[in-house]
Amino acid sequence: MPRAAGAEVVRAIEQAHREWGFVLAATVRVAGDIDSAEEAVQDAYAIALATWPTRGIPANPAAWLTVTARRRALDVHRREATARRALPKLVEPAPEPVDAQVEALDEIPDERLRLIFTCCHPALASEAQVALTLRLVCGLSTLEIARAFLVQESTMAARITRAKHKIRVANIPYGVPEGEELPARLEQVLSVVHLVFTTGHSAPSGAHLTRPDLAERGVELARILRALLPADPDVAGLLALVLLTDARRPARVDGAGELVLLADQDRSSWDHVAIAEGVALVTEALTPRPPGRFALMAAIAAIHDESPSWAETDWDAILALYDLLRAAWPTPVVELNRAIALGFAVGSEAGLAELDSLAADPRLARYPYLAAARADFLMRLGRPADARIAYDEALILTDNEVEREFLAARALALDDE
Repeated sequence: MPRAAGAEVVRAIEQAHREWGFVLAATVRVAGDIDSAEEAVQDAYAIALATWPTRGIPANPAAWLTVTARRRALDVHRREATARRALPKLVEPAPEPVDAQVEALDEIPDERLRLIFTCCHPALASEAQVALTLRLVCGLSTLEIARAFLVQESTMAARITRAKHKIRVANIPYGVPEGEELPARLEQVLSVVHLVFTTGHSAPSGAHLTRPDLAERGVELARILRALLPADPDVAGLLALVLLTDARRPARVDGAGELVLLADQDRSSWDHVAIAEGVALVTEALTPRPPGRFALMAAIAAIHDESPSWAETDWDAILALYDLLRAAWPTPVVELNRAIALGFAVGSEAGLAELDSLAADPRLARYPYLAAARADFLMRLGRPADARIAYDEALILTDNEVEREFLAARALALDDE
């Protein structure tokens, strides 16, 4: 392989990081436990940074990293065995060069679903299940997960550490459950996949509005679940939701990379094949009574996707669906979205009043979309000074650079009025 420039190597590493979940999941069985596997994967990325500039970037970086991580995990076992002098013959002949082993990975099944179900074991707290899966399967940083959960980074770090310790101490099996155990574990798995997707659909931080790798991973994992449980309405609802939401991704930023609100998006650029598939799944997901939360959220997304224009959106129907959703899944974010729908269905005054009533909820204290929604309604009501204050608050709480630029432009426009 030819030598590679430093910047080229960094780009290759960043792209390969999108396959973190595959690399880690393929290493877990060799390592024997999650902590050892994670260390081996981190070592593999460090080795890549050190060797690729001189040896060149491999044709399949993710596969190269996987082979290297698995070999590092085996090396740890060998050293430990030698130190204990328990299994002196465990040491095998030197393995083939890494590049010669890469093609063998084609026969290794995708282990990510096994890893997700392991992380979603009922012995773990529900918050830890989702957080741990985001950390291990998707390679999100602790800070990114903390923002998604609306908690402090230190709180999330402790939660993840405790979860990994619990898996090791309780000897939680690595695999997909069978029989009666499967449905009980499915709800958390669905939550994990949904949060993976939403984190990619609206990146908590960074220079880009979205993280397409995570959004696509969420869709992919939803399809895997659909193949595993084709008759489950909640799985159908989740797949419908991510398809209908992701269908709008091409129009969410303009040619300059600036955020475009749903009201202003070019609907002809939406993925109408995905929309058709999602709408068909919504019909299936809504069949059981009462419908599940993913089916209801997908139904809301379907109304947006099928509306010919923003002005023709059926806000009364959306508000009715949010009423059902908050009964099925009462969360502060659902209440926030319902308040926004109320504002468009009934009027900005009603929406603002509902948002103001949510401001006292400590779970929304650092949630930037509450302040941004208040600013929008205040602007519609002809209260630019109050809207400017709300936009400033949203800016303080927003870490995504594209969203910050949008909010700053809105606030600056108010100064010119």
